Amino acid sequence: MPRVLVGTSGWQYRHWRAAFYPEGVPQRRWLEYYAERFATVENNGTFYRLPARDTFEQWRSRVPDGFVMAVKASRYLSHYLRLRDPGEPVRRMLDAFDGLKEKLGPVLLQLPPGMAADPVLLDHALGQFPPGIRVAVEPRDASWWTDDVREVLTGRGAALCWADRAGAPAAPLWRTADWGYVRFHEGDAEPWPRYSGGCLREWADRVAQAWPGPALVYAYFNNDQEGAAPRDAAAFARLTAAPPGLAAARRRV
Repeated sequence: MPRVLVGTSGWQYRHWRAAFYPEGVPQRRWLEYYAERFATVENNGTFYRLPARDTFEQWRSRVPDGFVMAVKASRYLSHYLRLRDPGEPVRRMLDAFDGLKEKLGPVLLQLPPGMAADPVLLDHALGQFPPGIRVAVEPRDASWWTDDVREVLTGRGAALCWADRAGAPAAPLWRTADWGYVRFHEGDAEPWPRYSGGCLREWADRVAQAWPGPALVYAYFNNDQEGAAPRDAAAFARLTAAPPGLAAARRRV
């Protein structure tokens, strides 16, 4: 079974007060509260604005040993430049991200919905990241589902982000690296945008089948509305932490 680190896409949602954060926990302590309950978080705020290095250093100091923060690449690289001239933006991001040190997780490179496939641009952009940095790529245009793109991802050791929308895969389930990255955007259950137990079990099975050995897989719930993400993340963490025999027994119930 792979080791699956489960968390949410962000933690600073004000509408999570009472739904996840108790009234007595001040907002300045939300990261600490969150890190007591999950092993990882995906920092979505870095997509909109790149914080200074010392901000990442402060975040590092506030979470326990073993906690991992994935970071979303700046939209300047992905949406404004659309992967052109990636050298300087990547260096600037990595200099800031280095404030996390050993607590830095993967970098998520999410591409614009209308951006058509360009394997050459993607290969050049991925080549700016040093070997020690894990990069997950989330294309959102069907033109990317080609053998050429898959070869670029595999050659660079980058993970194709497995994305879910409404309880179904939104991308091919390619294994392009010896580690994995999964994002849950919108569930299939009521109340929206929750995920049903059956859907989460299907995803737990997919992950276990794709990475049967001691691989590392990161999974993040982006369905933040109504505080759904932390509830579904906790449920998925329980499923993926179960020994194989127990997981199979649960599926038979």
